[in-house]
Amino acid sequence: MSMIDHHRRRCEQLGKDIASLQSQKSKEVKKVADAAKKTNAASKAMQQSKSTSTINSKMREIERHQKDRERAESKIAELEGKISRKEQELGRAKSSLAQAEDQEAKKRQREEDRRLKEREKQLQRMNQTLKTHDKLHVEARLRIEELARLPESIKVLFLAANPLDQNNLRLDEEIRAIEEMIRKSEYRDSVHLVSKWAIRPQDVLQGMNEHDPHIVHFSGHGSDTDEIIFQDNQGNSKPVAKEAIVQTMRAASGNLRLVFFNTCYSHAQAREVVQHVEAAIGMKTTIGDDAARVFASQFYSAIGFGKSLATAFEQAKALLMMEGIPEEDTPELFVSDSTTAERIVIVKPSGIGEGT
Repeated sequence: MSMIDHHRRRCEQLGKDIASLQSQKSKEVKKVADAAKKTNAASKAMQQSKSTSTINSKMREIERHQKDRERAESKIAELEGKISRKEQELGRAKSSLAQAEDQEAKKRQREEDRRLKEREKQLQRMNQTLKTHDKLHVEARLRIEELARLPESIKVLFLAANPLDQNNLRLDEEIRAIEEMIRKSEYRDSVHLVSKWAIRPQDVLQGMNEHDPHIVHFSGHGSDTDEIIFQDNQGNSKPVAKEAIVQTMRAASGNLRLVFFNTCYSHAQAREVVQHVEAAIGMKTTIGDDAARVFASQFYSAIGFGKSLATAFEQAKALLMMEGIPEEDTPELFVSDSTTAERIVIVKPSGIGEGT
């Protein structure tokens, strides 16, 4: 039973008690009136009678009626006291009832306010979820459209220089490993590898104009003064400065998206090149033949599976670690400010763009 019900029943019971006492008081008031009436009648009869016995009888009758009246008046006083006390109790009970009803009303209001706030929070969460879904939907749509614009096939221009006056590099093993991994990839028919050997400076622009590549891959020697070592007409070293390489990439066609410097000390070239192309990979320091071969082959394998540039780069580093070649921190990836490595996909995954 709630406190409201308790106080309400208490008020009802007190009301009944007061009504019962009022009824009893009415009866006693009637007795007083009856006694007064009988007293007056007896007094009148006594005044009119000359009989001593009649007078004595009426005097006894008057005395009896007066006692009845006194008892009734005493009972009335007692009942009035009880009624007064009951009315005070009723007042307190009504006050308690009102207080309990007020507390209950405040409690209901708090619960209603809490419910409304929770509903508002739910609506806000739903709106935020819908906004997030809309944003994700738009991003997904833009991503699909972006992937749909990718060419059906790409070209990788592999430029190798191994001057006679430098330590001999196993560049043939590097390109053989790259070709093998591309051949094993899912979209092998979409990746066309073109190689140029004994590269001289003029051969770079010639090869780029001739093949219009999406990726240019430099393989060979680099210097700690930010140069790439090409060959001269006699097959000896021909250093080319970083600024010249950057200008050459700047003058490349619009298809070029990635420049891969698989040469020692090439991080500076890679960092500068991304001012003109989406991404570049360079080496922080020297890199061994095995590391260059393993890293490049796994990188192009991931590219051939339609992976993003970020995934391809991380997979290539992972393979170095699994092969026990402690040079996973040598390669460095640079991306232009207009995009991210996660967004760059060079080979179109199958099914993208079909039916659009």
